[in-house]
Amino acid sequence: MRKDVSAVFLTVQLMLVTSCGSGEDSIRDPVAPQPVPPPSTPTYDYPRVNDGEDMPNVLFIMADDHAISAISAYGNSVVPTPNIDRIAAEGVTFSNAFVTNSLCSPSRAVMLTGKMSHINGVRGNADVFDGSQQTLPKILQQNGYETAIFGKWHLKSEPTGFDYWEVLPGQGRYYKPNFLTPEGRVTEDGYVTDVITDKTLAYLSEKRDKDKPFFLMYQHKAPHRQWWPAMEELSSLTDKVFEEPDTLFYDQSGRGTAAMSAEMTIAQHMALSMDNKVWPRNLPADYSEFLSYAEQEFRDNYVLLTDEQKDRWNAVYQPINDDFMVNPRTERELTQWKFQRYMQDYTAVIKSVDRNVGRVLDYLDESGLAQNTIVVYTSDQGFYLGEFGWFDKRFMYEPSFRTPLLMRWPEKITNPHSIKSFVQNVDFAPMILSALGINVPEDMQGVNAMRVVEQEPDDWVNEAYYHYYDYPAIHMVKKHYGIRTERYKLIHFYDDIDEWELYDLERDPKEINNVFEEPRYSEVLKNIKDTLYRKKEQFEKYEVY
Repeated sequence: MRKDVSAVFLTVQLMLVTSCGSGEDSIRDPVAPQPVPPPSTPTYDYPRVNDGEDMPNVLFIMADDHAISAISAYGNSVVPTPNIDRIAAEGVTFSNAFVTNSLCSPSRAVMLTGKMSHINGVRGNADVFDGSQQTLPKILQQNGYETAIFGKWHLKSEPTGFDYWEVLPGQGRYYKPNFLTPEGRVTEDGYVTDVITDKTLAYLSEKRDKDKPFFLMYQHKAPHRQWWPAMEELSSLTDKVFEEPDTLFYDQSGRGTAAMSAEMTIAQHMALSMDNKVWPRNLPADYSEFLSYAEQEFRDNYVLLTDEQKDRWNAVYQPINDDFMVNPRTERELTQWKFQRYMQDYTAVIKSVDRNVGRVLDYLDESGLAQNTIVVYTSDQGFYLGEFGWFDKRFMYEPSFRTPLLMRWPEKITNPHSIKSFVQNVDFAPMILSALGINVPEDMQGVNAMRVVEQEPDDWVNEAYYHYYDYPAIHMVKKHYGIRTERYKLIHFYDDIDEWELYDLERDPKEINNVFEEPRYSEVLKNIKDTLYRKKEQFEKYEVY
């Protein structure tokens, strides 16, 4: 039965590309009529606590699928990120920031609303965000802020609560990107990370009302799949050999059905053409990859390059293709080759993000805005860089559950340091409101994470709750919810299965040994189940599933 369902959703994966390609045709155009009620603009009564003081600006930077292990401020990074590291060096690094639902659209909706997925209405990537509901930018507008967003939106409905917005349709594309604006769709020449930054800098230098504080969301497509590097970074890492994770060939035997049945392995589910840049004509005759789709997807990206860009692109990737053709590989060797290709392109697109973040930070410094501008850097979730043989996200395991979170505010944060206290993306809106002296709405489910910035309080509760809903769908990760404490993690996979996993993170930080059935953990299990059900009641008392 599962094989039949999987086959259906493999077709969905190929046709809708909600995670793989540009995804533009599969996403409703936000400027077109939507099958939801017209957004209203309610008035919020959340007055400032510190009325009369200078209001700080906020620059909220979000990348897509940026793993902590690809930010050098966190140590042992697969790629240097000197500009992103500037935020950490002059501010705080949250070492235990987590998401509530490791998927693009749900994570963005949680950040905007300060509410869990079942409350804000976006459980999966197919859901349309209700733009009439209360959001962080709307509250800021009511408190005198000018608001703007440039880059990835990925919530299907038209952005509301923004004075300026230019967003990618769906996932967007790396070259010659389209943008949706209040005036309609426009196409820009250039590379998407550069273009988003150009728009952001144009707003800061030319368009904004300089008599108002700003809340600016600067949101990148990169490093989302399919990892097409900018010309500047095209050949920067193609010769680098990346260290393989020691779990690259892990068989999931210490886990359960969910991990074993997920369709996100580098070996079987990473596409040679779409992802690793092998020319479709060079694919083996017996290769079972979705050949026609792979060829079309590859060409859809390649055709966007100018002739000069194609020459530069071919100069880098033709030798890679030649090597692929003349050096036969065993199944294991092919997985290792695909891993190296994946990492080379993934890290190259991150270099573009870092370079462009530097451009914006430089502008803040040069314009005198840096001192009283809160800069936040985060991602919509983490990402697997070969751990357990995977790419993508979705699971509650650490590589995708943890997300980067860095914050700089020179006016208030004068002692750069790392924060161990747990925070989640549902806390981001309350954290920003609190930093600005604006009362947090009572119906926001997040907590004020600013409390841990200056001094971590003894009464802070280090528990992180998670709930993933998007099954059956691309990558076939089963529905699950769970709780993480400082030492333990408990996960319940439900719906078409009923399986539990318990991990002792102190003894097993890589989460490869499920101890749920071990008698020596019986008391631990009882206690953490109580914690899980308490947290579930706190966050999901209105949920039905």
